[in-house]
Amino acid sequence: MFEQLPLFPVLLFSVVVHEVAHGLVALKLGDPTARDLGRLTLNPIPHIDLLGSIIVPGLSLLSTGTVFIAWAKPIPVNPANFSQPRRDDLLVSIAGPFSNIVLAMVCSLLVLAVQILLPFSTPGQESVGWELKSFLITMFFGGAYLNVVLALFNLIPVPPLDGSHVVASFLPQSLATHYRRVGFFGIIAIILMMQVPAVSKGFQSIIGLFFEPLRVLMMTLRG
Repeated sequence: MFEQLPLFPVLLFSVVVHEVAHGLVALKLGDPTARDLGRLTLNPIPHIDLLGSIIVPGLSLLSTGTVFIAWAKPIPVNPANFSQPRRDDLLVSIAGPFSNIVLAMVCSLLVLAVQILLPFSTPGQESVGWELKSFLITMFFGGAYLNVVLALFNLIPVPPLDGSHVVASFLPQSLATHYRRVGFFGIIAIILMMQVPAVSKGFQSIIGLFFEPLRVLMMTLRG
C-alpha cells in the first residue's frame, strides 16, 4: 500500500485539473459561474470532495492496493449562459476527460525525462539519486495510468459523469431531462457494479488497452 502513496499528489492534481478544465471551457463559452465562485484555481481546497477525493480513493487503496475511482467537487455550470446550450454543454463535458488524456501523456513524457536526466542511478545503489529516480518514476508512471482511469471512468454514460452529458446532448430534451435526474445515484450504481468481477475485469481490460501505448512509450529507455 505504502508504495502507492506517491500517487496521491498526482491524483489530487489530476482531479483538480479535470474540474478546472470544465470551468475554463465554460468561461470561454460565456458562463463565468465557476470563475465568479473562485473555482478556476489549482488550489485543491475548493475542489476537494470528502467522499470522492478522500474516502473512496482511500478505501480503494486499502482494499485493493491501488486507486481505482476518484472525483473532485463538480464545477458549477449554468447552461443558461451558453449561446448554444446543448453543444456547449457537450464541449464543457468532454473538456475534463480530455485534460486527463493530456496529463497522461505529460506524465509519460516525464517518465522518459527522469530516465534521461538521472541515468547514473542503478538498482541496488543506496543513494539519494536512486531513491529520487525511483520515487519520480513511480509517481509519473502511476500518474499516467491514473489519468487514463480518470478519463475513461468519467466517460461512462451514467449521470452525473461527463459521459452522461455527452449522451444527453444527443437525446430529445424531455428524455435528456429525465436521464439527468438519475443524479448522484448513478455513482452509487457504478461503485456497486464495479464490485461484480466481470464488470471490474472488463473495465480494467479497457483501461489496459488505452494505457498500453503509453506503457510502451515509457519503457523504451529501459534496457
